[in-house]
Amino acid sequence: MEALSINAPTQASTLPSGLQISEEVEKRYNVVRSVGEQCIHDDELKDLLAKKAAPVCYDGFEPSGRMHIAQGLMKIMNVNKLTSAGCRVKIWIADWFAYMNNKLGGDLKKIRVVGEYFKEIFQAAGMNSENVEFLWSSDEINAKGDEYWPLVMDIACRNSLAQIKRCMPIMGLSENEELSAAHILYVCMQCADTFFLEADICQLGMDQQTVNLLARDYCDVVKRENKPVILSHHMLPGLQQGQKKMSKSDPSSAIFMEDEEAEVNVKIKKAYCPPDIVEGNPCLEYVKHIILPWFSEFTVERDEKYGGNRTFKSFEDITTDYESGQLHPKDLKDALSKSLNKILQPVRDHFKTNSRAKNLLKQVKGYKVTRVIPTASSTKEEDLSINTSASSSAAGLQMSEEAEMKYKIVRSIGEECIQEDELKNLLAKKPAPICYDGFEPSGRMHIAQGVMKVTNVNKLTSAGCQVKIWIADWFAQLNNKLGGDLERIRVVGEYFKEIWQAGGMNNDKVEFLWASDEINGKGSKYWPLVMDIARRNNLRRILRCGQIMGRSETEVLSAAQILYPCMQCADIFLLEADICQLGMDQRKVNMLAREYCADIKRKNKPIILSHHMLPGLQQGQEKMSKSDPSSAIFMEDEEADVNEKISKAYCPPKTVEGNPCLEYVKYIVLPRFNEFKVESEKNGGNKTFNSFEDIVADYETGELHPEDLKKALMKALNITLQPVRDHFKTNERAKNLLEQVKAFRVTR
Repeated sequence: MEALSINAPTQASTLPSGLQISEEVEKRYNVVRSVGEQCIHDDELKDLLAKKAAPVCYDGFEPSGRMHIAQGLMKIMNVNKLTSAGCRVKIWIADWFAYMNNKLGGDLKKIRVVGEYFKEIFQAAGMNSENVEFLWSSDEINAKGDEYWPLVMDIACRNSLAQIKRCMPIMGLSENEELSAAHILYVCMQCADTFFLEADICQLGMDQQTVNLLARDYCDVVKRENKPVILSHHMLPGLQQGQKKMSKSDPSSAIFMEDEEAEVNVKIKKAYCPPDIVEGNPCLEYVKHIILPWFSEFTVERDEKYGGNRTFKSFEDITTDYESGQLHPKDLKDALSKSLNKILQPVRDHFKTNSRAKNLLKQVKGYKVTRVIPTASSTKEEDLSINTSASSSAAGLQMSEEAEMKYKIVRSIGEECIQEDELKNLLAKKPAPICYDGFEPSGRMHIAQGVMKVTNVNKLTSAGCQVKIWIADWFAQLNNKLGGDLERIRVVGEYFKEIWQAGGMNNDKVEFLWASDEINGKGSKYWPLVMDIARRNNLRRILRCGQIMGRSETEVLSAAQILYPCMQCADIFLLEADICQLGMDQRKVNMLAREYCADIKRKNKPIILSHHMLPGLQQGQEKMSKSDPSSAIFMEDEEADVNEKISKAYCPPKTVEGNPCLEYVKYIVLPRFNEFKVESEKNGGNKTFNSFEDIVADYETGELHPEDLKKALMKALNITLQPVRDHFKTNERAKNLLEQVKAFRVTR
């Protein structure tokens, strides 16, 4: 985080910029500055007040139970000071944040009730509502989701996971605790709030400072000149020894805003208040930070024999008397109780006489204060029964001949199916199941993405399925493909669509859906789903999904790579998918979706149909790579390029295992043509194979020579790719797209 120069002394009338500040601005500065225990930076605050008549201050709270005086009285005093100095205050009612932090068990209805109860208290206790806006985070974000979520994702992309974890104190956590994925999302969202609310000043507690600094660091990264000024107020301690702040889960540590007079008296009487000691004394802290600012004085009433009544005007005078023993703890406590009760009486009256307030308080008192992370039903993936033939769910199910035929077609797509019985059941009961497929637009398309997807989609539609192809532009950005440039990513997406059209994809029953458009259009449904998935899965579980992005969990990851699996899991439910038809490398996040169903008691789990991953052309390359052109055949490669790449491909004689040329025959040529023709003058003559088993038999004995295999593969691939080449030579739009895509540098 940026190097801090906190509370640096400045000239009263002149700023380092040379700007002269008036007496009025100096007065406003003193009022605003009195709110914060720390300010980052004083000069920036003066400069802001000199240039802007009504700066925006951002304050907020998680609605999570009864309100204690640290949240109530201090916020009221601070807000009233800020508005008196001409500031506009936006109070962020962070309901979605309370949900992610699993406050009140993540029950949004209860959280909403608590938010309304908080507003009633602020009103009753004397908050000046002029120039104050109460904004529900869920409402504001839903209304401007197309503005908010790209900002969250950009912050996530630009910060490492380690940087985000250092902000855990904002939620009362440490980075070494068992964290959920939602805790990572929470930090990125709170950082975004500052900019979303157009805040000039972040007026939050000292415990929120790390995320406010993150916002300032983000300004440096994106070259934003006007950084938010951080004004961090003091954190009131709990009533007992060593309690750094009040806790709602421990009523003895806190005074609540509607506590009865007797309750306040008992709590203060039992409070830690060692004689002659100021440091770490909560009773003195309350006098300093609540009573003196509220009344501008502190009156102690006592018998003449103990010194008589005395009214203090400064905290220094109080500490002098207390340290010397002239002010006794009992007298201090009695005076403190009396002052607090005087402040709280209007709140009590309001909650006794106002029926709405009374009802809200009754509900809030009935809520249990919780913050247990509802991590998914297990930290390991569900026990799998892969490709099994019979289970109780499908036992006795009679399938028609038509349904059996559809099942065979659909099943032929997947190298693995979880679970086969569920697939049979689905096809027997639903005439047009929804299949989810997708891709990150990230450079030129190779044949694994092109020919295999065309073949698979055409099989699915022939079996009556509806196919939704998710153009994952926001995901490519999160994974920093093409440098995270959304315009380029969009161009690549259009280029992909051109290829599939030219390559023979049957577009009946196929929808191409841009992730950004669909999510923006259905944000109020999508993002709560992402948040729920994130809060139910611990960070370790999400890290294991790194493979879906071509990453390992041991890599240095950005926060975006935690957000990505949660979003991809949510996609399945947003698209109402019955079948997830993706590559084997996406299996872990699809399993996450099935686990989520078990966790929320959802009966219909998505069926996972994972297709084979084509290897690269060279030895040991598990899959084709766009960044290594020698490993891949691209869909618009010229005939000579294809021939050269196949001629150089790894193809050991008599060896089937790990032979990419044989894999391409099995997964591309045979499904496309239903046969494989080998022409040879010297090695046994021409031969047509109708099954892969026959090809393997001949290859292992040496009857099928690598040179003949390669020539036949070249010919078959070139026949397949010729319509694509023709399209990109004759269609102006396609030609222009290809030129742009070829010029883009493949980056991550």
